[in-house]
Amino acid sequence: MAILDIRQRSGYLFLAVILGHIILISAQVNSRSGVPMLEQVTFGIFSEVQRGMSTSFTSVRNVWSGYIGLRHVKQENDDLKRQLAESQVALQAQRALADRARGLEKLLELRDRVTLQTTAAEIIGSSPSQEFRTVTINKGTSDGLRQDMAIISPAGIVGRVVVPSARSAKVQLLIDRNAAAGAIVERSRAQGVVVGIGEDRLRLENVPETADLVAGDLVVSSGIEGIYPKGFVIGTIEGVEKSGPAYKRITVKPAVDFSALEEVLVVTTPTPAHEAGQGASE
Repeated sequence: MAILDIRQRSGYLFLAVILGHIILISAQVNSRSGVPMLEQVTFGIFSEVQRGMSTSFTSVRNVWSGYIGLRHVKQENDDLKRQLAESQVALQAQRALADRARGLEKLLELRDRVTLQTTAAEIIGSSPSQEFRTVTINKGTSDGLRQDMAIISPAGIVGRVVVPSARSAKVQLLIDRNAAAGAIVERSRAQGVVVGIGEDRLRLENVPETADLVAGDLVVSSGIEGIYPKGFVIGTIEGVEKSGPAYKRITVKPAVDFSALEEVLVVTTPTPAHEAGQGASE
């Protein structure tokens, strides 16, 4: 074992001596450019190391710059998104104000057009039931409202007050199953009664067999029930079905879009129904 160790050490020493001779020779031998071979080799090795380090540093710097740039772009995108959201909210608010202004303008035009005494009211609630189609308005007995006062809109007849309280009132819509109103077909002057069916349609009943009715005829209030003012639009005839000479079913499409109601007018002018009620109370 000792002999092997001595041989290995001798081999290593021999290699070291040879390497030293090569280095000395390289240091004395010049390349074609006149630079010592050792210096040229050493420079080549260190230049490659420097090149690798420079490339790595540049890559790291580019990655870091890209990361910083992406964070900056992300911040700008977040700011733009927030500004866009704020602008959209502001636009919706302005649009809502414009729609409300247009609705109030129509109410004012209606008040100027009719000779009835009215008071404006805003819808603040509605019934979720399809059986009982009602809404709640923000005016009540303290504003002069009484039971059976008619509710109208620029489009036509809406309904009537059924339960007034001090500061609000429940309104039965004309499409409620228990609602009804006297009606006249404007073209032929045929009379009948429109009744609610709990859906967004009305039915015209009690029409004489000889009445002249066609789809598209305008139906207005007759005022015969003593609640609704005469001549206000109820809707248009949408379908007519006959069974022999008699009318089987007459469907009326309401003029009012009950799903989009926001403001209404309450007719405070006394009607026969109001006067009868006051007389009975006295």
